[in-house]
Amino acid sequence: MIELVGFDGDDTLWHSEGYYQSAHGEFERILGAYVDLANVHIHDRLLATERRNIKLFGYGAKGMTLSMLESAIDITESRISAADLHRIIEIGKQVLTHPVELLPGIRAAVEAVAAHHRVVLITKGDLFHQEQKVANSGLTDLFHRIEIVSEKDDRAYRNVLDEFSLAPERFAMVGNSLRSDIAPVVQLGGWGVYMPYHVTWAHETDTDFVDHSSRVVEVDGPGGIAGALAELQARAAS
Repeated sequence: MIELVGFDGDDTLWHSEGYYQSAHGEFERILGAYVDLANVHIHDRLLATERRNIKLFGYGAKGMTLSMLESAIDITESRISAADLHRIIEIGKQVLTHPVELLPGIRAAVEAVAAHHRVVLITKGDLFHQEQKVANSGLTDLFHRIEIVSEKDDRAYRNVLDEFSLAPERFAMVGNSLRSDIAPVVQLGGWGVYMPYHVTWAHETDTDFVDHSSRVVEVDGPGGIAGALAELQARAAS
């Protein structure tokens, strides 16, 4: 029996990536005053810098902002003005203070799952920013536990399972990232409900995980989560 269900936060419970995409677009507009956007591959260079800096800065808007500053100085060969560097900092602040907008129907979906399972929120990113989003989401009353982690990997999920004294086969994870939400859980022996979001950060799509098993069900929105878990429950029972 599946006893515990984990929910991802960003782009599973509330909208997130769209704000980062808008920030990247504004970043490119600023650098367009210094370089030929068609030739310098700003998007790819910023992504490479962000990936390189994850181990230093972690995930989230603060790490993105520092990476944008570093990339801006590098791409413009230090020609960027202090005023434009300040504009980049303001872009990061805007991402940090954006409103928390829930996906339509997600509260009802979590409530439906919580009627039959213990539920836990497992989200990654900057601690302060994630705490703020969780508090402003209006969903905290639904979860038995809230875990904010620096990375979603085998160790993070094992720690959660150990806290609940559960074997992996009694756990299912709901999320929009195959790389972070689904693959580690399935590889441990758990179950996954994959709910793709309409836009995903390239880093989260960097995975060779392909579900050829019966341990993952894909849904197209919150309304399908409860049914997907019921299907996984039936598979687990058989």
